[in-house]
Amino acid sequence: MRIALITPEFHTLVRRTNLAMVAESLAKALQGARQEVGVFLPRTIDVENSALTGVRERCEVKVKDLHGHQRFQVLEGRLGDVTVFLFENDALFSGRHPYGDHEGPYADNWKRYALFSQAVMESFEPLQFHPEVLHCMDWTTGLIPLYHRRLVEANPEHPLAQAGTFFAIHNLAMQGVFEREILPHVGIPHRYFRQVEGLELASKVNFLKAGAEFATIVGTHSPGHALKIQEKDRGYGLEETFQRRKKELIGISNGIDYKAWDPNNDPALPAPFGPEDKEFAGKKRCKAVLQAQLKLDNGPRTPIACTMGRWDADGGFDLVAEVLTEILERNVELIVMGQGSPEMTQRLATWEGAFVGRMRVIDGYDQRSAHLIMGGADILLLPSHYQPANPLFAIGMRYGVVPVVYGRSGLEDQIPDYRQDKRAGVGFHFQPYTPEGLMEGMHECLSVYKDPEKWRLLVRRCLAQNLSWEATAEEYVKAYRRVTRRAKTRGAAE
Repeated sequence: MRIALITPEFHTLVRRTNLAMVAESLAKALQGARQEVGVFLPRTIDVENSALTGVRERCEVKVKDLHGHQRFQVLEGRLGDVTVFLFENDALFSGRHPYGDHEGPYADNWKRYALFSQAVMESFEPLQFHPEVLHCMDWTTGLIPLYHRRLVEANPEHPLAQAGTFFAIHNLAMQGVFEREILPHVGIPHRYFRQVEGLELASKVNFLKAGAEFATIVGTHSPGHALKIQEKDRGYGLEETFQRRKKELIGISNGIDYKAWDPNNDPALPAPFGPEDKEFAGKKRCKAVLQAQLKLDNGPRTPIACTMGRWDADGGFDLVAEVLTEILERNVELIVMGQGSPEMTQRLATWEGAFVGRMRVIDGYDQRSAHLIMGGADILLLPSHYQPANPLFAIGMRYGVVPVVYGRSGLEDQIPDYRQDKRAGVGFHFQPYTPEGLMEGMHECLSVYKDPEKWRLLVRRCLAQNLSWEATAEEYVKAYRRVTRRAKTRGAAE
């Protein structure tokens, strides 16, 4: 099967959110499952070209806007066995980041991703890449299912008429919301500005809703989450859409790349370990080295908590900031890795200076440090209010790091709460979504940590989880078959 994976991020090349890791892991797993994958990616300032081999120019495509045309140069390269197509446009992407800068999202993101989406559609023919499935990732690609629908309706003989669209929702909280005046600029008639089977929500154009309405199949990141987002106040305003499309709505749990994240064979770790390491000698060694390298107090029984991601409210860091001092005062060492505003970066630096030997801040994402942190940490703090696509919990458990998550984040059916299920629990939930709720969850986790026998049992359960991308890829292939069957049925009906 030939799949076009259309994404704003791809971990080795450009990473701003957890979407990057999901996109790359899925592409590699699909390729390993003998599917033909082409990755379609805008070339932003962050893209690390050195990671690609055999880069060459392939074609130029142009798309209309109200002021004429925008031209995209399409480059092709290889990342291992995966083909990557980079879309260059100096005005829209080359000098800018995927979504925004320290001042916030770019005001013209609607134009950037609408035109990128159209350029991808126009590129298939000159690239001679004729996909059977267009896998669209998150709001930035939300218009593609609608563009595809309109293209096929206008030209039933078009090569894409036999293709279908799979719209994957990774972050339901980020929807790509813009004013209705953009519609003529992105080639969409006003008749689609409607709430039922349209892209309107709360009198705004909503890119994510467009994807959810017009895609052949809609995917989210666990079977339980696919059900929950149909409930009142759980779908971020899209509950009615999800209820209407429940027959086309599926959930597939994310995996992780067990070759890239393997504590038994990880060159970034000073000692290997795994489920067979009954006394956790390897993990204890990793913890000691981590404490030494980050200049944390060297205490083998002092719990190390870590958190990784954006230092903002979307990542739940507003809660962490409220209770950070209280956490550190409970004899916990804390490692914070990520990025955020200059103000938050400065606040974290102040905390780090006040808690010397107890807290370390790593500004930005460093791959080798991330591996060592996972190898040595005890607790993984995932405070976001919504994160069903976040693979960090699976990576953490692979390295014996116990997760603490919000109980309605979308991860709750993948991380059974130890308090509620002593036999199968592998982490801790906190509720409500308040600083007090977060501290209660941390308190429960630390209470178990103080009991070495219970903690060892919990860590062993985490280490024993099987969350590989190979199994996940098989589920995606099944979903793609549903996409192609529906596309062919639609074509026959027309």
